[in-house]
Amino acid sequence: MRQQADSQRCIERAALDRRGFLLGSAAGLLALSTGTAKARARKPFFRADGASIGLQLYTLGDAPARDLPGTLARVAAIGYQEIEIPTLFRYTPQQWRAAADAAGVRLTSLHMPTGVHVLPGSLLLTSDVQKIVDTLGVLGVTNAVLPIALLPDKITPRAGEAYTAALARALTEAGVDGWKRTAALLNERAAALKPHGITLGYHNHNVEFAPVGNTTGWDVLMRETDPRLVNFEMDVGWVAAAGRDPVALLQSCRGRVRQLHVKDLLSETINNFALSIKSTQVGAGRLDWRAILATARAVGVKHYYVEQEPPFVIPPIESVTKSYAYLSKLTV
Repeated sequence: MRQQADSQRCIERAALDRRGFLLGSAAGLLALSTGTAKARARKPFFRADGASIGLQLYTLGDAPARDLPGTLARVAAIGYQEIEIPTLFRYTPQQWRAAADAAGVRLTSLHMPTGVHVLPGSLLLTSDVQKIVDTLGVLGVTNAVLPIALLPDKITPRAGEAYTAALARALTEAGVDGWKRTAALLNERAAALKPHGITLGYHNHNVEFAPVGNTTGWDVLMRETDPRLVNFEMDVGWVAAAGRDPVALLQSCRGRVRQLHVKDLLSETINNFALSIKSTQVGAGRLDWRAILATARAVGVKHYYVEQEPPFVIPPIESVTKSYAYLSKLTV
């Protein structure tokens, strides 16, 4: 009798254990399938978000100047859809538009300096407003960007000083007033262009974060520019080169950053304010792109442009191909 009772308990326990095992297995399989479904449902950032991967053509050096139609065709073949123009080079707006249309890319942004130390063929922010409006109208561009602050007419490097370091020093030595003059120009030009459907932004380097008195150039620009008129094109590579956290800075500028320069940098880049950076293709450096892109989306960024600074260890066209391959698959 006792042996029969023990046997019965063993059978019942085995049945319970088997039922538990089956339920546990079913739950595990359900969780696994749900997780797999969620993983499958996640799309890469630039497909799920609806944004396009753009390219700042500055990255390709003089290739556009040598062969604009061929360069845009190669860029389009990689997969880039939006183009930011660093300068018009020797081409007319009509030639730019024809080359872009033939390649199947959109011209969406143009850098316009102020007339000092500029690339040949540049359309100036200080040009006649109607000339700017007409040029951008042909291009189909509605976003204009001042690529750097107002510069002194003459920059003289000291003994052993690189030109870029001398330029950064000159901006810092201009003090708060220099940054205020830049802000005033941005406000004035933005107000003149807005009725024509053109927005104006400012592109940073790392000199904006150098201490100037008890503030920085960046803080002056943020404070002195009218948020209803002036937006920012944040270059996260230069932000990081200044020792700042791109994610935290984006969060502090909610609604002010319209465009993003997607620029990576190597870990050996030393924090500085002197226009020095060791750049690399996106995804090969030290920046956390998942966090940066998620934050950019949350704070209202609309356009993203891959950009890389020279010197290159591989040909620039290969570098931007690698950057595109990384970004096109990145889930956030």
